[in-house]
Amino acid sequence: MTDVNAVADCLIEIGMEELPPKAMPALSSAFHDNMVAGLQASGLAHNGVARFAAPRRLALRIDALAMGQSDEALVLRGPPIAVAFDADGNPTRAAEAFAKKNGVSVEALTREVTDKGEWLQHKTVKTGLPTAEVIGDIINKALADLPIPKRMRWGDSTAAFVRPVHWVVVLHNGDVVPCNVLGVAANRNSRGHRFHANEWFEIQDAASYEAALEQRYVIADFDRRKQRVSDAVASAAKDAGGHVVPDDALLTEITALCDWPVAVTGSFDARFLRLPQEVLTSTLKVHQRYFPLEQADGSPMAAFITVANIESREPDEVRRGNERVIAPRLADAEFFWHNDLKTPLADRAVRLQNIVYQKALGSVGDKVARSGAVAVAICEALGVDAHPVSQAMQLSRCDLVTDMVGEFPELQGIMGAYYAARSGLSEDVVTAIRSQYQPAFAGDDIPATLTGQIVSAADRIDTLAGIFAIGKKPTGNRDPFGLRRAALGLVRILIEADLAIDLRPLVNLAGELQPVQIDNLAGPTADTDAAFSDAVMAFISDRTRGYYRQNAKTEKADLFDAVAARAPATLIDFDQRMHAVASFVERPEAEALAAANKRIGNLLRSALEDTTVATTVAPALIQDPSEQALFDAANQARSDIAPMLQENRYSDVLARLADLRESVDAFFDNVMVMDDDLDIRGNRLALLTDVRAMFLEVADISELAGTSG
Repeated sequence: MTDVNAVADCLIEIGMEELPPKAMPALSSAFHDNMVAGLQASGLAHNGVARFAAPRRLALRIDALAMGQSDEALVLRGPPIAVAFDADGNPTRAAEAFAKKNGVSVEALTREVTDKGEWLQHKTVKTGLPTAEVIGDIINKALADLPIPKRMRWGDSTAAFVRPVHWVVVLHNGDVVPCNVLGVAANRNSRGHRFHANEWFEIQDAASYEAALEQRYVIADFDRRKQRVSDAVASAAKDAGGHVVPDDALLTEITALCDWPVAVTGSFDARFLRLPQEVLTSTLKVHQRYFPLEQADGSPMAAFITVANIESREPDEVRRGNERVIAPRLADAEFFWHNDLKTPLADRAVRLQNIVYQKALGSVGDKVARSGAVAVAICEALGVDAHPVSQAMQLSRCDLVTDMVGEFPELQGIMGAYYAARSGLSEDVVTAIRSQYQPAFAGDDIPATLTGQIVSAADRIDTLAGIFAIGKKPTGNRDPFGLRRAALGLVRILIEADLAIDLRPLVNLAGELQPVQIDNLAGPTADTDAAFSDAVMAFISDRTRGYYRQNAKTEKADLFDAVAARAPATLIDFDQRMHAVASFVERPEAEALAAANKRIGNLLRSALEDTTVATTVAPALIQDPSEQALFDAANQARSDIAPMLQENRYSDVLARLADLRESVDAFFDNVMVMDDDLDIRGNRLALLTDVRAMFLEVADISELAGTSG
């Protein structure tokens, strides 16, 4: 019998062909999380799970894992007593069926009495299983649930995984757990480094796992290996008289490629330093996974550091081999650079007509033309000179047909800026071309110049309009055209660059420019143009909500709903209101005033059925002192907030309206709004309408009151 109170460490190692380096961290993390969830669901206690990941293995060490599941008391409810027994107290077929199902007699069943009645019940104990009998299923499920887009099959096995699996180790208390994982029988045999120690060896127990592998040139702990790579590269850079610019993505990828990292410093011909620094960096990092070196002033050095997965007896040969590889790469880049400079950037524009943007939406050249028209409209809305914007937009995609971008697609925009500068264009246009794709990812900067901001925004508006026009908007997690990123980038540009423009006319213009018939997005009876713009604007609004969700001060959904109900014309106006409401909710009066606004809204909705609300408040119909006090306070507040509203000082408006709390509370405490006299009732509702209208100048703060009221 298993002692469920006993515990022992457990080791799980899945050995395979080399893992995709960029996927390794996510796979390791998911394997860990899935196993933790599986152990919890199976009732197996433990003291934590450590994860390991190296090129040929994913592994977990489960500390103090219980030797078995605890027994579980079960109470199974049967039919009600009135159904289980007839009038003479004899068991019915329902009672007999319940007893038979549970393998006992009717007499062995007990009764459960509750305030809702009395039922038959069966009490039993589910005996816990030894860990050895359940751990295999938990492992297989954890591996099956890993985020692997495309699984491989190998040999004649029916198993599928990210890479072919060659060995599986499952040890608990130092003993092999007899189970089958991904078609491979578990044992204690593992392998070391592919070149230094590529032979089978036995792992004795979980505690000795790391040390046993390190003796065989494998540092199993990913984070410790990553730190070793970082330290080795930093030390080599210092010895070479330079430093490495931090690049965590490259550091992580190299860590995933190496069991036993060894830094090697190499050099290249100094003439290549005349290349644009981004070309040099991309050649070294992206194509070769080398760390470029810089001097103290940030200028590049004719040197690099590579990380080998081997401790060579002849390190100079490793260095020379890498130098031989990088030389032709840099020579190709040099050729592309000089060859591209022979053709002015503007002369390449005609070739954009040969690049398909999207089958239904025409060429890249067509997209540039549409985006240019939207950009001009933005300039008109802002009252700025459209010439540099038009010039930057016309040239924005021309580098797509250069040799350099053909070889280094990650340099699009960057190379366009270099070639534009060589063509003698203004710094404003050059900077706009360089920054046209910003923000390209979460946390990326928006374009720094107004021209760049307009170019980037116009391109995103055309993208959204075009893809919506052909009915390819995102569904679920699928977003092949990156519309969510495009919309969020647009929101960020307009808000963070303080561009006060109304998006809807621009969306309508972009829709009209598309070379397709816009589908009726709202049904056969709706206005097509309105339905199209509503759909695009709703999508942008949803991304705007996401933008504020990332801000700790404005993350609450009810703040967004309060401002969205007011439907500000521009995102700048929306942003100002959002921050005003965020400040307002911190005030002690906020909760009561939000509730009062919700109550007013409910009163007005119900009163419209049988009451005519007066258009203005008639002082002669005011009867109660509290009614008079609110009338006077509202008049004074309206006068005070008028200049604030003209200047969009929404925080000041709400701060001033917060002073109405005492008058509003007193009104509701002392005044019967729904008076029998319809004139008095209508007058009081008019007063409340006036109070609520002042808040609505900023936002519908009744949205802050939850669902009650």
